Amino acid sequence: MKIAIEERTLHFKQPAGTSRGVYTTRRIWLVTVTDGDVVGVGECAPLPQLSCDDIPNYAEVLARFCREVEKTGEIPYEAMRDYPSMLFGLETAFTRFNTAFSRGEVGIPINGLVWMGTFDEMQQRIEEKLKQGFRCVKLKIGAIDFDSELELIKNIRSRFSRLDVELRVDANGAFPFEEALYKLELLSQYALHSIEQPIKAGQWGNMAELCRESPLPIALDEELIGVNDPDQKRQMLNIIKPQYIILKPSLHGGMMGVREWVDIARDMGIGSWITSALESNIGLNAIAQLCSDIYGNHIKMPQGLGTGQLFTDNIPMPLEIRGDQLWRVKRFASEQ
Repeated sequence: MKIAIEERTLHFKQPAGTSRGVYTTRRIWLVTVTDGDVVGVGECAPLPQLSCDDIPNYAEVLARFCREVEKTGEIPYEAMRDYPSMLFGLETAFTRFNTAFSRGEVGIPINGLVWMGTFDEMQQRIEEKLKQGFRCVKLKIGAIDFDSELELIKNIRSRFSRLDVELRVDANGAFPFEEALYKLELLSQYALHSIEQPIKAGQWGNMAELCRESPLPIALDEELIGVNDPDQKRQMLNIIKPQYIILKPSLHGGMMGVREWVDIARDMGIGSWITSALESNIGLNAIAQLCSDIYGNHIKMPQGLGTGQLFTDNIPMPLEIRGDQLWRVKRFASEQ
């Protein structure tokens, strides 16, 4: 068995604004595993200042894990718990799925993502998503003033009821805790599905209070980063008791970690969905297949799998968005 590592830089078609700044490029590492006639490719893609394995010597640590896998033929799962993006890349290279989605028989419903921007930019992006046929739209908020964001949401709701368009918002921890409940009450009047991470991660007590008092369902995202031990996962969810958790394999423990989160959440009656985290089509393809494997062939809840159109130099994969669904258009024996 041989594993080759290739570093690449991808370029966004337009700047991707988040509460942590604006991305114009994306650095990834591709791992290619060759074992006889079988070849598998995976993507290791830590997010700067967000991933728990965003470390200065990332390439060196990844190479060390790859050398170990070459020798043993197995992924050292427990040793890689704290390196989720590396684990996800190696899991992708080794895993073969066989689901209705992977065979191109069914699609996965996805949300349309509207990035942060000026009022006019976000208004235009919302219009584009609605014209494309998306019935679930997710808005990144926290970049412009809150009153303007409320105006955007009010405008959508004045034209489309909750039965026509499901609205989700993602605050990326932008609200101060002292203002959060008031802002959640204002948002709730527009029949939103949920809000992701209203306050910064690491405030378990404050987040638990918001989940108890909020008129709007709360979903955890960044809160899950770095919580890699199964017992700690259960403890955190038991304390905070969110309505939903949102899972990104490259941030939340690879495929193994995501399966653990889903199982624990199900035991507690907590909902979940899976989303990509600005990966190339290599990662997106693997995440979509994992999603279909976990949730089955008839997924109803829209997933966050629409980021494959972000890059000018993306890696070709047999993925296609039809209306508001992601499809695999064909299957090759050599693919994951």
